[in-house]
Order: sequence, then C-alpha cells, then structure tokens
Amino acid sequence: MQLNTYLSFDGDCREAFETYQQILGGKIHALMPFGDNPGCEGLAAAEREKIMHGCYELDGFMLMGTDATEQYPYQGVKGAHVTLSLNDPDDAARIFKALAQGGKIEMPLQETFWALAYGILTDRFGVPWMVNCVQAMGCVDGEERAQR
Repeated sequence: MQLNTYLSFDGDCREAFETYQQILGGKIHALMPFGDNPGCEGLAAAEREKIMHGCYELDGFMLMGTDATEQYPYQGVKGAHVTLSLNDPDDAARIFKALAQGGKIEMPLQETFWALAYGILTDRFGVPWMVNCVQAMGCVDGEERAQR
C-alpha cells in the first residue's frame, strides 16, 4: 500500500513541478495536458494546455497534481502541508530559501526542541510546506517515543 499527495494548482502545475524538480531533484514522470486526453475536446483552448495529471517522484514518494479548470475552480490547499524531512541543516536552509522565494514564510526556519531546523512556508504556487531537519536522536517514531 502507498499513500501519496495530490494537489490542485491555479494553472501553474507544470511550472510548480519543474521548480520542485530543480530545487529537490527527483523525476517528473508525467505532465499530461487536458488537450491530449479523450473527453476534453470541448474545453477552451487555454484550458486544453493546463495539466490534467502531473506526477513527480522524489526518493520513492509521489507528489501528484492537476490544474483547476472553469468547471472545477481553484480553491487552494487548505488544512494540509507537504512535509520534507531532511538530515542536513544546510540542505534544509537551501531548500527552505528556494521554496520561499516569491511565497510567504509562516514560521522562519529555526531550531526547535525536536529539530535542528524547522520552518513553515507557502510557496509561490500556493502549496504549504513544512521543512523539518530532525536531530539524530530526535528522529523517532511513535513506538520508540512511547518506550521512553
């Protein structure tokens, strides 16, 4: 079984996934425009260029997305964050800075009681992110924590 994240974008899914690949590495597996798919012939020209399905992979995890359309308007991402877990504070700082460019920092990247670096931002594509660089001994799951 696998659990993945599927995001909605306001017409910039392609740019977002290409930006994530540039910042994080990984691989884009699909960026399928609506116009290339059956049943989409009646869409306006501008909507036919939007992404019906995008798939970006990073270390075995999938981030998928679609562009909103007139029929299904963009509502933003609410009540959730895409979370990056890292081990190197320098990587965390570089990635946080890159994702925050043109976006909004909610909580600056800083040391916390559980992490060497932790911060929250919403990128310029409207996607909320948490960047978490755990301390070596602080990287425990619920079972290990319960045994303490």
